[in-house]
Amino acid sequence: MAGNRNNKDKGFLLQGSILAIAGVITKLIGAVYRVPLVNIIGDEGMGYYGIAFQIYSIALTLTSYSLPLAVSKLVSARVARGEYKNSHRVFRGAMTFAIIVSGLVGAVIFFGSGFIAEQIMSVKFSAYALRVLAPCILVVAILGVMRGFFQGNGSMIPTAFSQVLEQIVNAGVSIAGAYMLFQVGMDVAKIRGNDSYGAAYSAAGGTLGTVIGALSALLFLLFVYAVYKRILKRKMRRDRGHRKESFRRIYKILFITIAPVILSSTVYNLCGVIDNAMFAKIMSVQGHKTTEYTSLIGILNGKYDTLINVPISIAYSLGASLIPAIVTAAQTGSRKQVHNKIQLVTKFNMMIAIPCAAGFIVLAEPILDLLFFTQDNKVGGLMLQLGALSVVFYCLSTVTNAVLQGLDNMMAPVKNATISLVLYTISLFVMLVVFRWGIYAVVLSRIVFSGSTSILNAHSLRMQIGYVQEQQKTFIIPAIASVIMGVIALGIHLLFELFSSTQVATLVALPVAVVVYAMALVMLGGVSEQEMYEMPKGALLVRVCRKAGLFR
Repeated sequence: MAGNRNNKDKGFLLQGSILAIAGVITKLIGAVYRVPLVNIIGDEGMGYYGIAFQIYSIALTLTSYSLPLAVSKLVSARVARGEYKNSHRVFRGAMTFAIIVSGLVGAVIFFGSGFIAEQIMSVKFSAYALRVLAPCILVVAILGVMRGFFQGNGSMIPTAFSQVLEQIVNAGVSIAGAYMLFQVGMDVAKIRGNDSYGAAYSAAGGTLGTVIGALSALLFLLFVYAVYKRILKRKMRRDRGHRKESFRRIYKILFITIAPVILSSTVYNLCGVIDNAMFAKIMSVQGHKTTEYTSLIGILNGKYDTLINVPISIAYSLGASLIPAIVTAAQTGSRKQVHNKIQLVTKFNMMIAIPCAAGFIVLAEPILDLLFFTQDNKVGGLMLQLGALSVVFYCLSTVTNAVLQGLDNMMAPVKNATISLVLYTISLFVMLVVFRWGIYAVVLSRIVFSGSTSILNAHSLRMQIGYVQEQQKTFIIPAIASVIMGVIALGIHLLFELFSSTQVATLVALPVAVVVYAMALVMLGGVSEQEMYEMPKGALLVRVCRKAGLFR
């Protein structure tokens, strides 16, 4: 039984790792293509680009962000009971819901883009990018249902591959679109006597990649679904369900599942909308030029968020893989299994998030100089250093959100995120108006939001299932190993910078940092042989550590 359980733990961790690796690859592609994109668009254009994406993100939250999670949860519950016909009816019902709702919201965004950009966000030139993004809301909603269906059936590979494909296409089309429309925008700027048209058109061209990328991923998943349908029909012939669920019941359950996730996700995404809108309005009142604060928003969205989102994407992927596992464990009524899965994923998550935060603190500006070498990165570097701690809290809250939703406690994340949003808004206002910290207020306030959410989610888990996260191996040892890593990485960087460029020094320091952290983590007892076996390629990692004499 123990061996079977370990195999299952390895299975869902492996599936989560597949998604996590895909997430890292997509974020790395995103970071790489942002370099030429930022160079073409500029900080002002990235401001328009970022503001359009904040509104787009809210629209996705209301229509499709919750769909992969909800569909995965509902499908996995029925698959666990052998009800394959009902699991497919959930898929069909969710698809109908996605098309109707996302179609309506997309139309509202498209025709109301001018009003939203000028009256709500106070940055009217972001309307061009927003209008391009509007049709993508429908595409992403359908894509979300497809991904949720495959995840609910225990396979993360279609989702992972589609994510990588989406980002590759996105990168190529975004760069080409930004360049071509920048030329068009500059011609319009000459006619109308306003250089902002060049940045606005270029931002719209950059968003074109998002639409084409999502469409490419959807076509791929439709192909996979067509191939998988033969297997699905065989499973449906072995169906053990005693009754066919009505679509009315499915829509009711879907709504009950989706609504709290939408509310929770909306609160999360409202942070971006609130800080962009509040920052722009307050900076305007304080006498700053539109191009000045739009450029700062561009640095926040184009550089800071690009790097911060890499470790957070890993947490999201692990959380997505955890939900079907939590649902299955909850079906058996084994609290111990639930605890083991939460502890394994949280620990694995913190082993990645904590050193990432330490790396941002120590090498923030050099990393930005490596990626955005044509830009002045002093402001972005300080933002990254100040906001590094939020990486740990966002990763932690992302996983605990997924756990609470997997345990059917759908309202706890909503309540916790709402309380955190109130604290966030108050702290942001005080930092902007009283202390006048400018763009740094936005970064510091996000620590308040993510930290508060993590604490409240941990309290909810303790109240519901008596779960308390182990501290030493999850937080303390990775933190100590990260400090050792940070000191050595900084020393290596300073040494190589004496006789080479900053970029070369960073390229040397980063891999050294990874090796040093891994060695320190194992030597300090942060991960045992048995735990390492449960990781992807665990046997190989154990052999390497044994040869190096790292195990105590």
